Amino acid sequence: MKKNTTCNLESCFMCRLSLKEWHPAIAAHKKNFIAKKGEVIIKEGDPVSGVYFVTSGNVKVHKQWGERELILRFANDGAIFGHRGISSSISTYPISATALENTQLCFVDIAFFKTTLKVNHEFAYGMLMFYADELHNSEKRMRELALMSVKSRLAEAILDLRDQFGLNTEGFLSLELSRQDLAAFTGTTYETVFRIMNELLGEKLIRVKGKMIGIVDEAGLKELSNG
Repeated sequence: MKKNTTCNLESCFMCRLSLKEWHPAIAAHKKNFIAKKGEVIIKEGDPVSGVYFVTSGNVKVHKQWGERELILRFANDGAIFGHRGISSSISTYPISATALENTQLCFVDIAFFKTTLKVNHEFAYGMLMFYADELHNSEKRMRELALMSVKSRLAEAILDLRDQFGLNTEGFLSLELSRQDLAAFTGTTYETVFRIMNELLGEKLIRVKGKMIGIVDEAGLKELSNG
């Protein structure tokens, strides 16, 4: 964990929705640092200390699902994580968070975060909507895991990642994701992902370059994800 003093008070989720008069308080309480690729930022079961915002980079939010890892979501520029530890009944984080690349982060302790919610009504409303959206997405993921084939889930995941991260100049997803992480995101095994990726390549629905994935036939992927 490397200290970093840079932070754009206009970019992160909390700053954007907080009163400008509150920004000096945020600047006084925030702590900026850089998490290296592969660094565990939060470990499931750790005592709750505060919440994190991604200034730049990408973080996977995950938890253990039996003996396997399940990636719940990805947090990139401006996003919040660690908020699942805010509860009246639990005092430990129910998730883990790991940097997928060198990532700049902003941390605020839990007491200041709660005070910010009380003082800034627009931010409190934004958090309410964020929790509602996150619950909706969690329910959607549960339905997919229960009802969709792995191939359909993989097609849906590729489209969702495109919507979240966009494409780079070469037309690939702006996210390098290992096959193991892709398996954890779709709730399956590495071997299954490897096999189905080859099927999607053979059907000319996608193309790959190392860990990068490009979409060749969006309509075909959408049809598959609806199957």
